[in-house]
Amino acid sequence: MSREISTVGVIGLGTMGAGIVEVFARNGIDVVAVENTPEGAERGRTILQQSTDRAVSRGKLEQDAQAALLERVRFTSEFADLARCDLVVEAVPEHLDLKREIFSTLDDIVGPDAILATNTSSLSVTEISVATKNPRRVVGMHFFNPAPVLKFVEVVRTVVTEDDVVEDVKALAERLGKMPVVIGDKAGFIANALLFGYLNHAVSLFEAKYATREDIDAAMKLGCGLPMGPLALMDLIGLDTAYEICDTMYKQGRDRLHAPSPILKQMVTAGLKGRKTGRGFYTYDKPGSGKVVPDHLTPDADAAAAQGRPISSVGVVGSGVMARSIVEVCAKGGYDVTFVARSAAKVDEVVAGVTKSLEKGVQRGKVSEDERVAALGRITGTARLDDLAGVDLVVEAVVEDLGVKQALFENLDEICKPGAVLATTTSSLPVIECAAATTRPQDVVGLHFFNPAQVMALVEVVHTVSTSDEVVATAQGFCRDLGKHPVSCGDRAGFIVNALLFPYLGDAVKMLEAHYASADDIDTAMKTGCGYPMGPFELLDAVGLDVSLAIQRQLYLEFRERGFAPAPLLEQLVTAGYLGRKVGRGFRTYS
Repeated sequence: MSREISTVGVIGLGTMGAGIVEVFARNGIDVVAVENTPEGAERGRTILQQSTDRAVSRGKLEQDAQAALLERVRFTSEFADLARCDLVVEAVPEHLDLKREIFSTLDDIVGPDAILATNTSSLSVTEISVATKNPRRVVGMHFFNPAPVLKFVEVVRTVVTEDDVVEDVKALAERLGKMPVVIGDKAGFIANALLFGYLNHAVSLFEAKYATREDIDAAMKLGCGLPMGPLALMDLIGLDTAYEICDTMYKQGRDRLHAPSPILKQMVTAGLKGRKTGRGFYTYDKPGSGKVVPDHLTPDADAAAAQGRPISSVGVVGSGVMARSIVEVCAKGGYDVTFVARSAAKVDEVVAGVTKSLEKGVQRGKVSEDERVAALGRITGTARLDDLAGVDLVVEAVVEDLGVKQALFENLDEICKPGAVLATTTSSLPVIECAAATTRPQDVVGLHFFNPAQVMALVEVVHTVSTSDEVVATAQGFCRDLGKHPVSCGDRAGFIVNALLFPYLGDAVKMLEAHYASADDIDTAMKTGCGYPMGPFELLDAVGLDVSLAIQRQLYLEFRERGFAPAPLLEQLVTAGYLGRKVGRGFRTYS
């Protein structure tokens, strides 16, 4: 028989705890809100008042409803006031000893049937539960910040948590309008186990000076549609909190990718903890503010606008989807474009594809009729590479085969005029291998457009050890003239986006393979808990499991990092021919 939960207690009234109080009170539940001092309790009252005031001002809460909500909450600094609660949720800082002390204290206060829940995001619920006389009634109830907004709740059962406790907490979460997922007690649970491996990896890219903080964040926002870049998100979470979560996950799982990047500990020690202290990876106008202000790492606007070589004509080699998109983008950007396809028939296909795409743009009001006509007038198709002799920049968009690309770059080296920039759109092959096939490696650069190039704003500008600064500046200026956002990085497997994205996707597959959670639950966690536009398995099926496997193999080969090795489950699905949406079956089956 399920419990009747009408009164809950919440211990700890920081941002998270106050948010949990609001969630319960919004849903008609009486709340006893506890802090360790009267001043702390009053601060909690202020946070709740301000949050509900904002909701009223935005029209999301009526004033009468706000008054009723506030009436349901009793603020106190006395633990004894929790005596009649049916459920108590602990939301104090992530310190195991503090949490254990609280749970031990609660034993002698609440009734024998009351449920004790911890909102920990990383600590072992089991280790917390054994501080009580009855660990069978202890469960994790992990809300996400801001609790009144985010729908996801992880309900964490230990090996001794009673079934009825889990079911009652899950039913309560659903009553709150949340989307609960029941999981076992493993460091990081679902969302943080996947999120913090990715965040820690992003920190290591910054620490190695592989790319700037701005470019790392822009790459993941524009390339993957994420609500925040990883370093800005670390500042929001708090670098001290992030360090503790990564450290806890590493100690439990011994996965080197979770071992906190050394710079994290250094920044925390120096007091650079993120937004709450006014400085983290970025500098903010004041502690607690989200407004970024310039500092010594902010890119020089004048340097960013540095002029490279003049570009007026562009060559594109290839006839596939990406080549057609780049032809269209360059023509719309005002460049004269000569594209090379293998045959006259392929030339006609490219022209027809670009014409159709531009016509769709006109119909949707994104391109004027005059712009369409002008863009088509700038495009010339040919089957002869020699027709690229006079262009200022060539973008290669042929098949991802190193031998094919190297042969093409040898030809371009012989055909193109001195000073012409030679660019490859490769997403996974080493750019230096293409450059080495020429006698002018200083003129070779990676220009990794994202598909569809007409829509996606991001371009990764990849410099090799030989690429000249002038060519990098030329490539960046070219991208900006196309209305794109260039980010710069070195010539390493995966560049920025794939290097951060595919280990995260691999971790999700390993989590599924270990039967820790279902594909649906993992997708739900990342979409509703972290605001991702797609869950990892939705994304894998969309990208193609064969494509994902190839990229993960490339990352593993280059870095020899055990955590980058593809999961056997992914290998097996590809071997079975289950490649995702394109064949109707991957991690899911499609009609």
